[in-house]
Parts: sequence; C-alpha cells; structure tokens
Amino acid sequence: MTIDFSKLIISMVSPLIINPDDLKVVVNESNNTVTIKILANESDLGRIIGKGGKIASSIRSIAYAAGSKEGKHIQVDIDHN
Repeated sequence: MTIDFSKLIISMVSPLIINPDDLKVVVNESNNTVTIKILANESDLGRIIGKGGKIASSIRSIAYAAGSKEGKHIQVDIDHN
C-alpha cells in the first residue's frame, strides 16, 4: 500500500489556514527520495510554520514517519504561491 503524501499533507494543513483554496501540494518522487512542496497563501505561512517552527516540525515528523514505512527519504519545503 503506497502512501498518498499529497492527501496526507492537505489533511494536516488545510484546517490550520484561512485560505485553503490557495493550498497546493506538489510531490516529486525519484528513487528513494520524495520531495514535498507545500505552497500556500503568504498570509497563511505563519500558521503552517507555527511559533518557533513547531507546527512545521510536526508536519515533517509525520511525513518522515510515513516515508520510513516505505523506506523513502522525505524532504518537506514550505513556501508561498
């Protein structure tokens, strides 16, 4: 069973932000590396990153755990549209 990283990230991030329609998740897979780009409205970046980066760290931890289940290295980038 393969993990849909896009759905995983959207389900975690969309409740946190004000403009969920602007949220885009781009997943690129090559060999054992998965790069996940979270693109959101600039005004929502603080909500995704959180105070001291705690929310971003939690998002990354969950993505890493999901990736390790499949033996993949995960990289999560957060940016604005």
